[in-house]
Amino acid sequence: MKRRNFMRSVLMFPLLSGTFGPLLVSARSRNALGPKGTRRRRPTDPNWPTSKEWAGLASSVGGRLITVKSPLDDCLGGPGSANCDRLFSELGNPYFVGDEPGLSQTLGWVDAWSFAPSVYAVAAETARDVVSAVRFARDNNLRLVVKGGGHSYQGTSSSADSLLLWTRHMNAIEVHEAFVPEGCAAADARKAVSIEAGAMWMQVYDVVTTQHGRYVQGGGCATVGVAGLVQSGGFGSFSKAFGTAAGSLMEAHVVTADGVLRIANSSTNSDLFWSLKGGGGGSFGVVTRVTLETHDLPDLFGLVSATIEAKSDSAFRQLIATILTHYRDNLMNPHWGEQIILKTDRRLVIQMLFQGIDRDAAKATWSGFFQAIEMAPDEFSYASKPFIIDFPARHFWDPDFLSRMPGATKRDDRAGSAPGNLYWSGDADQCAQVLHGYDSVWLPASLLDEAQLTTLADSLYMAAREWEVSLHCNKGLAGAPEKAIDAARDTAMNPAVLSAFALAILGAEEPPAYPGIPGHEPHVAAARDHANAIRRAMNEIRKVVPAFASYVSESNFFEKEWQSAFWGENHRKLVAVKAKYDHDGLFFVHHGVGSESWSADGFTRLA
Repeated sequence: MKRRNFMRSVLMFPLLSGTFGPLLVSARSRNALGPKGTRRRRPTDPNWPTSKEWAGLASSVGGRLITVKSPLDDCLGGPGSANCDRLFSELGNPYFVGDEPGLSQTLGWVDAWSFAPSVYAVAAETARDVVSAVRFARDNNLRLVVKGGGHSYQGTSSSADSLLLWTRHMNAIEVHEAFVPEGCAAADARKAVSIEAGAMWMQVYDVVTTQHGRYVQGGGCATVGVAGLVQSGGFGSFSKAFGTAAGSLMEAHVVTADGVLRIANSSTNSDLFWSLKGGGGGSFGVVTRVTLETHDLPDLFGLVSATIEAKSDSAFRQLIATILTHYRDNLMNPHWGEQIILKTDRRLVIQMLFQGIDRDAAKATWSGFFQAIEMAPDEFSYASKPFIIDFPARHFWDPDFLSRMPGATKRDDRAGSAPGNLYWSGDADQCAQVLHGYDSVWLPASLLDEAQLTTLADSLYMAAREWEVSLHCNKGLAGAPEKAIDAARDTAMNPAVLSAFALAILGAEEPPAYPGIPGHEPHVAAARDHANAIRRAMNEIRKVVPAFASYVSESNFFEKEWQSAFWGENHRKLVAVKAKYDHDGLFFVHHGVGSESWSADGFTRLA
């Protein structure tokens, strides 16, 4: 599902100078936060901003203050109408959803949250717009929501009665041959790309890889927003080679709660910089631009896929142990990433990508495993025979190349849409999804040691009896180059990622649905059954994991020990940074740093 499914098959950024310069500071400025009450204002409150005050905000952002109306409102008022039917058809297009301030890429999570539109939105086009919106929210004690790609599973991209800071239109991309972060030595210059917060990864990959022949570490899903992914950590198919997106961050521009646009890098506001590298989006400020190091592009990328059926429970146990052994001995290295999936019907699905080797080398790597399967016809059979290909890496996100590959991608089919608005076909089912349950856990490489591998295999077997388990081998850095591991070590992510061989993900969802729309209501009873099955499956895995750790962007909404699960020993330092830059808690997200101080909806400060 979504980020656990496989490949779901420009303007330059303006220079921060001249009249814009005073917004940008390198050192920590004076504290500009005013006094706060114990409850944020709502439209029904007598001290909600007046129409004159809203007009003042509109003027300060060049008229880019809009009243938010969700397209779903038409369905609530006219279920079964042609407009409603058309909307639910369009909800399968992530570009349509992304272009609507009154929608988000996930519409809800049964028994957790449902999308609710903001009252107003600032459709920011410049960092100055972001500064104005932050200052207005701060001065008027408003609930502020930030949305770029809007892919949050936790519902952090929406809130009723709020002001939305929408960065979708901030999407400039600039490639650098030698970028030097402010305040750093010229010797620190590296090839890099600067990206505004609202850009999607498909746009970035096309510029960096297709046009410039470089690699930048981003996300696997092509329509995820850039800034949010970097702030959560950020994995792609080839993270085992190139590390995390957060580890590639060289510099960020971020508007903090005092309404000041700051530069953050290893020399300037270094504590804030560290927090933005995996400390979670929406907690420390509004990122307006990131600069990421780019890497040499391999000549080839490639794919290995197969589906194997086990003919008995004992054979499935054996198959799991065999693939884990094969992974440990042959695949836990920078060449390999993506997924090994354990299905509830005793099928093993292999969906692995490789880089830096060719098809012949990939075939040789897998020959022993596939021979073992073929030599045991009484135990195993192929539901889908092994398929191995390679292709020029420069074409992986090339719109022209992808458009000639039937079934690989879908296109934004709206009139006038950009030719490069493509998305992996397998990603369509996540667009406007409603989640039933979700959870993840990092699996330490020590579990693959000979003394523990059988126990791990048994645990995964028991889990797969309850729910499908997807092992994301690219989302654990065990086997990665030391450079990638060191870069990730200098981020706020849970250090468990450094020694994990994979991230195990369990999830369930349904197509677009929304409460109160007949014929499109979420399936609550089924959702609860699925959530319970996921809980039982995860409990089986947790039995063998010495210390539970989870990835903040792909995690359980109901996780009780989220502080330690998401950040481990780094949480204490994140709390200190939060207190320094946002001590009044302007920035709130569910299970974000400092959220313990607020009610679940982020409106009431707790004693």
